[in-house]
Amino acid sequence: MATRRGGGKFAWLLLVALIGGLATWQWFDTRQQLSEIRQLMSQRQGDAGASHEDVAKFSERLAAIELQLAESKDSEAALSTLHESLANGRETLDLLDVEQAITLAVQQIQLAGNVPVALQALRSADAQLARLDKARHLPLRKALAADIHSLNELPLVDVPGISLQLGQIVESVDKFAFAVYGRPVDAASSLPPVDAASSLPPADATDPLEVKPWWQQALLDVWQEARSLIRIQRFDREEPVLLAPGQGFFLRENLKLRLLSARLALFARDQKTYRSELSLAEHWLTRHFSPEDKAVQAAQADIKALATASVVIDLPDLRASQQALAVLRDGKEKR
Repeated sequence: MATRRGGGKFAWLLLVALIGGLATWQWFDTRQQLSEIRQLMSQRQGDAGASHEDVAKFSERLAAIELQLAESKDSEAALSTLHESLANGRETLDLLDVEQAITLAVQQIQLAGNVPVALQALRSADAQLARLDKARHLPLRKALAADIHSLNELPLVDVPGISLQLGQIVESVDKFAFAVYGRPVDAASSLPPVDAASSLPPADATDPLEVKPWWQQALLDVWQEARSLIRIQRFDREEPVLLAPGQGFFLRENLKLRLLSARLALFARDQKTYRSELSLAEHWLTRHFSPEDKAVQAAQADIKALATASVVIDLPDLRASQQALAVLRDGKEKR
């Protein structure tokens, strides 16, 4: 009985010890787990703090980037506005060049009738517009093309060439010989023999050492005086006008003025004045200057040829280009 009680008490103590050991292990294990949990919580809290700091830094950096982006957008808008302004300014300058070229062409046509220069100016304006390559410039280019075509269809009048020819004649006027001073080359050789002296030897055949009788010397002196007074002259044409001393200079200068007046009429496209001045210049050459002078003959031939030239042509007014330019300029100002 005592042994059974002793064995039961031992089993009970063993059970208690087992339960106590299990409880102790469980307590220890629980405490260890709590410690690990606390460490993990501390670590998680640290990580959370670090993450919060990173988030804050990232937010600050993101805010700075957004600010820079906004500033870059403002700068881009400012640059775009500046670029557009510069482009408009450059286009304005190019259109001013085009306007000056068209104005030059109009002036050359209306004031001087200079078709080649007007053509060059219009082609320069069209080339300037071609470099711009804008669709709104097409009406102006179309008008320029029409005016260029109309100028190309005009008959050619060589104004510079005619002007140079007149200038050469003016320069050669001082070399022309006057008709009033002309004399036959050997008029004495064509004189008929004089009976009173037909038996006399020529003057250059006499011996200077020979002493002639007084009557023979007298006849020889009379013969030589007669030779100096006799002159052969043609009556089948008008007698040249006599010129007083000093009048030759003024005649030459007046002839130059007539030729220069014809050149001014050429530039002004005044056909009537042009031909009238050339006709008067040719008349003066025929009346006052020697027809045997080759320079006079050449000048007369040139003046006759120049007088037949037609210097009047119907020039276009280039109104199409001017109107198209005005429309383009008004449209640009409205924008």
